[in-house]
Amino acid sequence: MQSPCVANCGLNDQDYCMGCGRHIDEIVSWSQVDDSRKQAIIDALPARKKAFSGQQNTQTQGPAKWHEAKVRLGLE
Repeated sequence: MQSPCVANCGLNDQDYCMGCGRHIDEIVSWSQVDDSRKQAIIDALPARKKAFSGQQNTQTQGPAKWHEAKVRLGLE
């Protein structure tokens, strides 16, 4: 299943990407989860994006954030 990434990464205060609507943990674990979980994430995106309307990117999705999520998820 294709990633919903839109290559416009920037995280809000809750670590959700303002481009695709996924949480950093969902982004990092995308290649590890099965298609049913991916579909559940994709299904949640329209409501998330609506809820984020008007919010700003407050942080970048850089290497430190990526590493932090991988450690939290036990992927590193």
